[in-house]
Amino acid sequence: MTHLVTPHGAEALNVLLVPSQQRSADLARAAGLKTVPIQSREVSDLLMLGMGAYTPLEGFMGRDDWHRACKDMRLASGIFWPIPVTLSASRELADSIAIGEDVSLSDAETGEILGILNVSEKYRIDKIFECEHVYRTTDPKHPGVQKVMEQAEVNLAGAVTVISESHYPASYPDLYLHPSEARALFQKKGWSQVAAFQTRNPMHRSHEHLVKIAVEVTDGVFIHQVLGKLKPGDIPAETRTRAIQAMIDNYFVKDTVVQAGYPIEMRYCGPREALLHALIRQNFGCSHLIVGRDHAGVGDYYGPYDAQNIFDQLWEGALQTKPLKIDVTFYCRKCYGMATAKTCPHGAEHRISISGTDQRAMLERRDPIPPEFSRPEVVEILQEFYTRRNLAT
Repeated sequence: MTHLVTPHGAEALNVLLVPSQQRSADLARAAGLKTVPIQSREVSDLLMLGMGAYTPLEGFMGRDDWHRACKDMRLASGIFWPIPVTLSASRELADSIAIGEDVSLSDAETGEILGILNVSEKYRIDKIFECEHVYRTTDPKHPGVQKVMEQAEVNLAGAVTVISESHYPASYPDLYLHPSEARALFQKKGWSQVAAFQTRNPMHRSHEHLVKIAVEVTDGVFIHQVLGKLKPGDIPAETRTRAIQAMIDNYFVKDTVVQAGYPIEMRYCGPREALLHALIRQNFGCSHLIVGRDHAGVGDYYGPYDAQNIFDQLWEGALQTKPLKIDVTFYCRKCYGMATAKTCPHGAEHRISISGTDQRAMLERRDPIPPEFSRPEVVEILQEFYTRRNLAT
């Protein structure tokens, strides 16, 4: 019998998605309620609440939870939580909603009704305060800061009932796993120590090396990728999943890794987001999170190892899931193999390292990608994507 880490802050997963047999009735009820349109990040958070990935949250945060999450990385109850999970509405719409009222939540882009919110609180926030504490910057060019500043005037808090998971189950039938399903899979495989690898990009040999290090010290690795909305220029999930599976099929021992996906939308807030990723993986049953260089960062807003160092600031018992801190990885011509900055004594001139920007330009031009940087099966899938995209434009 395997023993996985327990859910965060609770004895059991807090699943807010209603059973399938109840959804038609709840959808009919929601159709008769006042509607609050929600943006892509709020949609993502609602789906994460529904599947239990945000255990122990019951819904969108009230002001006390928002303030403490920003300032102290705790909920008002004292439970660790590093990033606020909130929902906003225009002042006019918020004024029309009474405390205690049920409202339907619909995807602002598609109009699909996704859930019901029982409004327990209405409040305004200091967006600058949130950005300073969570993102460590108020620069409007930061994609996460931009999202916060674009939020409507009033936050609506309260417990949620999730009715639909949108297109995700149908779009990713073999990848879209709930925390309970991931835990059952780990149990079936006999895994107790499971390392999660978070990715929003195709995996190249540096990522492969990170995962193989984790395979050596745990029972298995959960390659868990972002299926939610990304920033412009990122490779779409459909292409990423194929490329990652090609790497798994050709370069990993069978049954040492599992690929899956989840509906989170990146906030790109570096250190704080690394902590949230660890918390989420605890709910999925993972004992460790691989934290490499500049985890969940963007641009040069965070130091390369800030996301590793922030775990050292946590208090005892904040998280069960621990970081696997691994240095920058690369192929060294002089070592004749993959290495990290901790294991390779040679200079940068011996290392094969290609930036994401350079790689995208090389793929656009169909330039050869060195096999020391990326596996040929991965490159073939990425080149196919860029060729199709260029033909379409």
